[in-house]
Amino acid sequence: MRFHASRLGLIVIAAALQIAPSGAQQVPAGPNVRVELRREWGRIFDAHDAEGTVVVLDERVSGRPAWVHNAPRAERRFSPASTFKIAHALLALDAGLVRDEFQVFPWNGVKHTFEGHNQNQTLRSAMRTSALWVFQGFAAAIGHERARGYLTKIGYGNADPSVEKGDYWVDGRLAITAHEQVAFLRRLYRNELPFRVEHQRLVKDVMIVEAGREWILRGKTGWQGPMGWWVGWVEWPAGPVFFALNLDTPGGMADLPKREAITRAVLRSIDALP
Repeated sequence: MRFHASRLGLIVIAAALQIAPSGAQQVPAGPNVRVELRREWGRIFDAHDAEGTVVVLDERVSGRPAWVHNAPRAERRFSPASTFKIAHALLALDAGLVRDEFQVFPWNGVKHTFEGHNQNQTLRSAMRTSALWVFQGFAAAIGHERARGYLTKIGYGNADPSVEKGDYWVDGRLAITAHEQVAFLRRLYRNELPFRVEHQRLVKDVMIVEAGREWILRGKTGWQGPMGWWVGWVEWPAGPVFFALNLDTPGGMADLPKREAITRAVLRSIDALP
């Protein structure tokens, strides 16, 4: 059964700690985070036959609370999957593995399912196509212990890169909530992460999805088998609008378009996208 939080005009502090299904850790939004539940967004999820959560922080007006659909799920940590490429790019830049946006990473000829991965890549193209092999190379060069240090330093989710097999941001213990995604993106937007400002600016540049005369949409999708993400923000002259959505994907790849479709509908409902 889907959870549809009732707004009732109420502004609440993040929902109380609960035990999540499958032992997933529940992490409150934080003592200083005000949350307003948006009942009407449940209809958007229903229209797409989707179960998930979305957190939106609209800073075009000072002092607004975080708007949330499905508050308990917004406090559950999930694998970041490819949304971790945002942080991973910063780690690679700081470690000297990426010089600039023009550096070419040669494809080794191994065929991948997605044709866009079967070619040389730059940081920009690797972000756009979500070329896993580029970031696997970064991970191998950085190593798990150094990665753990970076994750702890930036406070990324549970900061745990442990993995028995596969990639720690997909198959391992690394996990993050929708609220924590928004908090991380806010720091990146303000160049407040413990990395060189030019590196943060470069990562923001390669995150651009589309733009209009007055707005820029930056984001990154992610998919880890049973669930998918879309996170990012829309920049307006009045301020940014941050978002983090995750949802179940029982239909596999057929469900992936729902990530952007639902998020865009939510953002349009508050005039954050045309």
